Amino acid sequence: MKRLFWMFLLTLSTVIVSAQNPVITTPVAPAATASQPKTLLLSGEITDKDNKEPIEQATVQLLLAKDSSYVDGALTNEKGLFGINIVKPGDYLLKITSVGYKPVFRHIHMAEGHDLAMGNIALHADAIMLKGAVVTAQAQKVVLKEDTFVYNSSAFRTPEGSTIEELVKRLPGATVSDDGTITINGKTVKKILVDGKEFMTGDTKTALKNLPTSIIDKIKAYDEKSDEAKVTGIDDGEEQTVLDFGVKKGMNKGMFSNLDLGIGTQNRYSWRGMGAYFNDKNRFMIFTNANNVNDKGFPGGGGRGFFGAGRQGLQATKMIGGNYNFTNGKKLNLNLSLRWNHSDGDLLTTTAAENFVSTTGSFSNSRRQNFSRSDSWDGRFWGEWKADSLTDVMTRGSVSWGTTDGLTDSHSASFNEDPYKYVKDALDKNSIQELAEKAVAVNEQENDDISYSKSNSAEAMVQLSRRLSRKGRNLTVRVNGNYGKTTARDLQLNNTYLYLVKTALGEDSTYMTNRYNYTPTTNYGYGFRVMYSEPLWKATFLQLSYRFNYKYSKSDRATYDFSDIAAGTFDGLNTAYRSWDSYINRLTSPLSDYLDNDLSRYSEYRNYIHNIRLVLRFVRSKWNLNVGVEMTPQRSKYMQDYQGIHVDTVRTVTNWSPMFDFRYRFSKVSNLRINYKGSTDQPSISQLLDITDDSDPLNITKGNPGLKPSYTQNLRLFYNTYVQRHQRAVMTFLNFSTTSNAISNRVSYDETTGGRTTMPENINGNWNVNGAFMFNTAIDTAGVWNINSFTNVNYNHYVSYLALNSKSSSQKNTTKTTTIGEKLDFSYRNDWLEIGVNGSFDYTHADNKLQQASNLSTWQFSYGPTATVTLPWGMSISTDLSENSRRGYSDASMNTNELVWNAQIAQSMLKGKALTFSLQFYDILHNQSNISRTISALQRSDVEYNSINSYIMLHAIYRFNLFGGKQARRQGPGDGPRPDFSRPEFRRGGMGGPGGGPGGRPMF
Repeated sequence: MKRLFWMFLLTLSTVIVSAQNPVITTPVAPAATASQPKTLLLSGEITDKDNKEPIEQATVQLLLAKDSSYVDGALTNEKGLFGINIVKPGDYLLKITSVGYKPVFRHIHMAEGHDLAMGNIALHADAIMLKGAVVTAQAQKVVLKEDTFVYNSSAFRTPEGSTIEELVKRLPGATVSDDGTITINGKTVKKILVDGKEFMTGDTKTALKNLPTSIIDKIKAYDEKSDEAKVTGIDDGEEQTVLDFGVKKGMNKGMFSNLDLGIGTQNRYSWRGMGAYFNDKNRFMIFTNANNVNDKGFPGGGGRGFFGAGRQGLQATKMIGGNYNFTNGKKLNLNLSLRWNHSDGDLLTTTAAENFVSTTGSFSNSRRQNFSRSDSWDGRFWGEWKADSLTDVMTRGSVSWGTTDGLTDSHSASFNEDPYKYVKDALDKNSIQELAEKAVAVNEQENDDISYSKSNSAEAMVQLSRRLSRKGRNLTVRVNGNYGKTTARDLQLNNTYLYLVKTALGEDSTYMTNRYNYTPTTNYGYGFRVMYSEPLWKATFLQLSYRFNYKYSKSDRATYDFSDIAAGTFDGLNTAYRSWDSYINRLTSPLSDYLDNDLSRYSEYRNYIHNIRLVLRFVRSKWNLNVGVEMTPQRSKYMQDYQGIHVDTVRTVTNWSPMFDFRYRFSKVSNLRINYKGSTDQPSISQLLDITDDSDPLNITKGNPGLKPSYTQNLRLFYNTYVQRHQRAVMTFLNFSTTSNAISNRVSYDETTGGRTTMPENINGNWNVNGAFMFNTAIDTAGVWNINSFTNVNYNHYVSYLALNSKSSSQKNTTKTTTIGEKLDFSYRNDWLEIGVNGSFDYTHADNKLQQASNLSTWQFSYGPTATVTLPWGMSISTDLSENSRRGYSDASMNTNELVWNAQIAQSMLKGKALTFSLQFYDILHNQSNISRTISALQRSDVEYNSINSYIMLHAIYRFNLFGGKQARRQGPGDGPRPDFSRPEFRRGGMGGPGGGPGGRPMF
């Protein structure tokens, strides 16, 4: 393994050295001398024929007129301007291409001593068929503009038929978790936009799984201002991170659709359809999807670096959704979306954990089989109406309905030593018996659960904003309300065996728990907010806001306990969704006779929350500063009937939170931001109640009336910059968080039963720090060779209490975890070939104070090549090979090497390559595993999931696109007016692609 690792480092070194002298380069033009001819400048401006907007990243190629051989080239900048230095006068052919437009050719003659200004050249949208995945430029992967990261879709080759989930995963600094959560540059993405417009209002997963990459031009990542800030124009620091997907030029008018049908081995299938209609005012998109491949959003791609955690269980899903946008200039904007989802899940998890709950060993193993199904409807709306230049009305809302069914069968056991020292399968019946005889096994549990829930909810918000003066005096009023109702049913059957507790006859102790729960829950709330901004002096504002919220929730659980029935009463019954009646029918008495008033639980919770915020805002051309404080008085009323105890209590608290937000703009592409916020969190009333819940003898919980509120401080530093000349993007951030009086759990472990008694307690010493550094740059001036790096470092200092038994005093246990990660990518790219070498590693060191034998230093690293070849007759071949390795685990079975190979062959045909057949091969060598590890203050666990990683899929993908209005469909050159080349950004100089061209002089 060491030999392979050093070979990998040698390969990377070779690539770096070779990159300094790449095969394809833009020649450096020598300076003109008396004996050397002066270089000639060919310049021009490329715009969209319909909307007259400049076209960025259009490819301009200079060819010899006699044989069309390549001479030089350039990419247009953000203003659509290009320039090429020409050494030799003569006849040339100028070729201009851009994705979504018809190519343009111009015959030109460069006379000696004379530059040539082409003026404005307008490109027509391809009105008949926009090609889906043709890339002709070495586009920059990422560009920074102000505080916005702009990623070029064409710079990231994705498999045919991919959705934007695969594209997002390839963006530097971005991750997509198993549940669809997107994180970019250390911040969670809350919203997805399409061309700056709301899309599925807050629903990020639908876009990820259904928008095809073939329609996307650019992706912007930025912090969107709050609804109030967008109206008032005053940055209030309350933003949310969004991804804004820009549709390719020429696709903003007309219709387009994408249909993807796939069938594979292992009974795999995938069906995805998408259609859209766009015009000046309306945008309508509809999606449909059905698959059983754990829809990762794309029919290609591999498991690079996932170490099996990427596909958890087997899941079949069906979805139909639609999104509608209406825009009437700046007067009225609307977004409506509706989605139906159905899913069937099959999740088998095998868990091996070490629990840090005593100074002696505490190990647990479990095997859990869960089947699930769900149906849901979700509708959302957003609207904004500008009544006049001073008045704005905005509204948001959502409605949802859903049902969920579950069937769970689990088998678990606890041990006082590592069971794998004695047996291979810790949950095998014979193994447990052997471990019990050695006094290693502590307890064993068998559980069956049938569950069902039905829920519906609705919420709405209306906001009215009025500008009282042009100097920044504003008044905003917002009202909101919500309602929700849930009904849940649950049948639980449990058998527990205690191997260290003997009966009077010397046998192992056993007990059985059989319960049926019926739980209706209701919640609703309402609130309002008033915000006023007063200009103090130029670009300085004082902002005062008051917010009130009322929240109410009620839960009335009825518990029926029939644990005393004879053993074997339910033998022979087959479990099925909602099949509790077959069990209840075997009871000797009516169900009502088994109602247990002590185990039943009724609770009501009323919360009255006031929030007062005072903020001083300084808005300058180079910097912004927000300094403020907020006070949150809160009154809570809680009533509960449980275990024969009636509680009716009221609590009043006041929280204080300072805030500081500073932003400095060094330039349009270089920014620094420092953000600090403190917050106070009160313990919940249930944590404060002095009640012991021993309904589960192995998991007893207690309240603690002496709990204090916790105070958390968060500090974030963020810096980014971009060097245009070298196509170099740099980003770094550092986050620090510390909590005083954190609410932790004091865990008392009973070594004889394996049971725990948990009680919340305040503790100090919890803090964490994490940072990252992103570096992306082109190695050569043409952007053919690129290097991308993303480094992250994380340190967590977890503190918790534990006690050996209920009589001993608590001990402070500390778990320190250090994680270092690196992702490195070298790539070469031209019009028909992209090859790359990728490497990543994650190092984790865990140090446990009371379980020093459990200290580990583990490595997970991955490396391998990728390649994509695009052939002239419409065929593309893609492949990736990755060696995924783990080292340092105490369990030898975790220290593995997994060589994962994926491949795809695609052939496009028909006019405009409208039809594509692709064949994907997943995990060809059958090596990918499904194991992941997590570490916390209380536990280290390894989890293995069931999944199908190795299979073959055949896809047929059809695209139908009809774009443009009458002018867009006209044939002919249609050149626009000449640009003003006397402008500063178009002064005489060496020009080529972004970042400078021949001669090494800056562009524009």
